[in-house]
Amino acid sequence: MTVHMKREIEKLKKKLLALCEVVEKSFLQAVQSIKTRDAKLARKVIEADTQIDHMEVDVEEECLKMLALYQPVAIDLRFIITVLKINNDLERIGDLAVNIAERSEYLAGQQEIDVPLDLEKMAEKTQSMLKSSLQALVSMNCELARKVCAADDEVDAMNRQMFLILQDRIRTHPEQTEPLIHLLSASRHLERVADHATNIAEDIIYMIEGQIARHKTEDYTSRTHLMEQE
Repeated sequence: MTVHMKREIEKLKKKLLALCEVVEKSFLQAVQSIKTRDAKLARKVIEADTQIDHMEVDVEEECLKMLALYQPVAIDLRFIITVLKINNDLERIGDLAVNIAERSEYLAGQQEIDVPLDLEKMAEKTQSMLKSSLQALVSMNCELARKVCAADDEVDAMNRQMFLILQDRIRTHPEQTEPLIHLLSASRHLERVADHATNIAEDIIYMIEGQIARHKTEDYTSRTHLMEQE
């Protein structure tokens, strides 16, 4: 690797990690706003989305410039490809944080509904997956990335359960349909954030090991179970 290439890779890493920090903060604030019914915090998340969009474009332009100027190969090429993919997932998580915040902003102005939903638990699980995927990126930790992938099924199951609960509630209380649909939408957006956290984890495995890790959830689950038994 040339000195110039090494310098550019370090600069790219810093830009990606800066984006990680902003996206994670946005998601955490969106989750907090829906927990506390804080419309002002929700509005703050929505207004911060422009910054994430600009940072995402900056990272992509940096990647394309490096591909054109240095024609990287092997591990360097794999790193840049992975950054491009993670960059896209981070921007989508930022968009989903805005979607959650918009649901929160609406619900903050409505009467609270007494419905047996564990949205907070789902938010905490999704938040943990996102945090772990970003930690795996910083520490280049494949095992942590695999744990993130294995956790995705749990969030999917939570989302399915919430759908059934809200579907039944809409049937029995049609006058509450609109706020219930907003709750259902928030659950779906959380599930999508978990999917993107899984994508990031899979891309980290590819970057480190050079193996495409998609569609191997059963392998992750069984491997994680064995690690927990040891």
